[in-house]
Amino acid sequence: MREPRGGGGARALDSPGSGGGGGSSESEVFLPDAHNVPPALAFLQELPSCQSMLRRRTSGRESRDYYSLARPAAGETRNLLEGTRARSPGPEKPLRECALNISEKRQLRAIYEDNTKYLSGWHLWKQTSSKSWRKFVEDTKDLSSYLELWRHDIHSIEGKFGTGIQSYFSFLRFLVLLNIVIFLLMFSFITLPSALSRHGVFNSSSVQVSPSTEHRCTVYTVSGNKGLVYFYNYVIDLLSGTGFLEWTSLFYGYYTVDTIYFGILNYHVPLAYLLTTLAYLSISLLWIVKRSVAGFKQSLVRSEDQFQSYCNKIFAGWDFCITDVNAARLKHSSLHYELKTDLEEERLRQKVAERTTKEKLHIYCLRVFLNGIVLAVLSACFYSIYRATVYSQENISQDNKARFEDTLLVQYLPSMVITLANFIAPLLFSAFIKFEDYSPAFEIRLTLMRCVFVRLANIGVLLFSLWTRITSCANKKCQACGYNYQLYPCWESRVGQEMYKLLMFDFIIIFAITVFIDFPRKLMVTYCSWKAFQWCGLQEFAIPDNVLEIVYGQTICWIGTFYCPLLPAIATIKYFVIFYLKKISLMHTCKPSARPFRASSSNFFFLVVLLIGLVLAFFPLGLSMTHIFSSKACGPFVNFERSWDVIAHTVEQLPAVLRKVLNGIASEAFAVPFFMVVCLVMFYFIALAGAHKRVVNQLREQLVMESRDKLFLIRKLTEAQKCS
Repeated sequence: MREPRGGGGARALDSPGSGGGGGSSESEVFLPDAHNVPPALAFLQELPSCQSMLRRRTSGRESRDYYSLARPAAGETRNLLEGTRARSPGPEKPLRECALNISEKRQLRAIYEDNTKYLSGWHLWKQTSSKSWRKFVEDTKDLSSYLELWRHDIHSIEGKFGTGIQSYFSFLRFLVLLNIVIFLLMFSFITLPSALSRHGVFNSSSVQVSPSTEHRCTVYTVSGNKGLVYFYNYVIDLLSGTGFLEWTSLFYGYYTVDTIYFGILNYHVPLAYLLTTLAYLSISLLWIVKRSVAGFKQSLVRSEDQFQSYCNKIFAGWDFCITDVNAARLKHSSLHYELKTDLEEERLRQKVAERTTKEKLHIYCLRVFLNGIVLAVLSACFYSIYRATVYSQENISQDNKARFEDTLLVQYLPSMVITLANFIAPLLFSAFIKFEDYSPAFEIRLTLMRCVFVRLANIGVLLFSLWTRITSCANKKCQACGYNYQLYPCWESRVGQEMYKLLMFDFIIIFAITVFIDFPRKLMVTYCSWKAFQWCGLQEFAIPDNVLEIVYGQTICWIGTFYCPLLPAIATIKYFVIFYLKKISLMHTCKPSARPFRASSSNFFFLVVLLIGLVLAFFPLGLSMTHIFSSKACGPFVNFERSWDVIAHTVEQLPAVLRKVLNGIASEAFAVPFFMVVCLVMFYFIALAGAHKRVVNQLREQLVMESRDKLFLIRKLTEAQKCS
């Protein structure tokens, strides 16, 4: 196909920029003259893909001969077969994973079997061991799939309702496993050693307050119930974490052990407490990032134009996991909804392109005005939460004479206000978005992001309200302790109680809505013929709203675990119950949402929202560890001004050489080069990602060219049949 330069009967097609002069021959494509072109070659040159390649030839790599690009598999297969005869016969990967046809795989298998005869005993044993190990790993994976939590239930949901709803329950299973891991960390390194030491199993020493600390800062009296106690007091203590629960291993104030002695080894509980907290946050971050990488790759590959999107919905949009008739009807309506949405978005694009300057100014002003209203709604929610928190903290009863209803209402007032804000704000956002004239897909994304922000920001406002009161000192006596010891002698346990109440109230609301609202609504719609009930219909199983509920609860768990170490166990039990509650609700009382939610995009969206919640949890925990004075009356950090000071104290006790190494790592002389290396690595991966994206685009173009070639060949075949 390619002849030497200057050969007779050849013509050169210079690439742009070659100038037609004596450049490298790699930038040119040489084709035979028209008089000497064989008929088959002339026919191939008429293919649309060949013509397009010649027109768009801009680099040496793209200007290679078309036929070397069209049949790369033959050369690769020949090299593979020839190289296999010279190499050791052991395959680097199973034949079923090789991109070869059946005959080529049979040739490879025959070559492997023939060359096995000439192997030494060592190489034969190595090959056999490799095959056995690979088979063992595959069998282990198959066996572990049967031990997977809720495997049958999730497959049943997938078969009846598709992969979109199944992704929600898989995400819920992931949170259960994550909380189990966090609970095992906290229980193994903090709760269990402290409990065994307090019961005399191990020799230990308790934390001793520094003599320079004023005595009034160390007074901490738990408001326990004495004498004859009404039953409802125990109910209040159980729901609010006060009373008999306050001095248990559930909360921070219980952990007053300083050092545990295991023979010659010393176990420093304050250091373990801080490092375990950093460990569960790091494990959560790495696990979420690892799971989200696959979804991010799919989102990059799935970025497609409208024509490809239309073809994918028509020819590859069906979910073959569906086995239920009603779910099949739902999938039909979902595809119909997607096509209508695509047409609506195309109509909006044309409408946006045809807008006049006056219309653009009008819509932009309207959006600014509506966003101002959104900010006003958020401000009202935040102020309400702040005032409710302040009122609750000021009026929490310290005696037993208050009524059951009053005490419980005051205890749960911030949680109720937060729940009310989480309910009202999304309704207002959904009403406002209809007037902003966005595309349907962008409406969904913007509304969801606003709901995510309001849910997670409400937790931040609650913590800000608490810490404002904790750090506010009205006199010099309070300033000596560094925090308001009169209202909060053990402020960490108080924060843990607030997180405990938020988690409990969130579970109570989810349970109450499912049992006392969705179930009666199902009965009324099914058995009542009134038009009002029929118009209302069944409650939709909205995947985004349900995901926001559990992400909200998981964010509370991340923040509260430092102050309430056994909170992950409560969250695990909560998610177990929610799984079966939501499953029963989906099967019997709700209907799937009419708006489709793909499993690939939904998994990535779930993890992004969860990652936002984890990042939000880092800030309050980091501020409380590094900026707020630790309590002098409870907890493992009474000897330190702040929790983070235990790191510096531990480093000072290390050998001089190791201390110099750590100080060097923490210095600017190490930080600046490390930052530069990280930037270079980041730029490399960004460039690599760009190259991969270009390859994906080229492969898409090649697929388009192949489809055009097929149409061209079909047309030529039809013309030849007509002529014959």
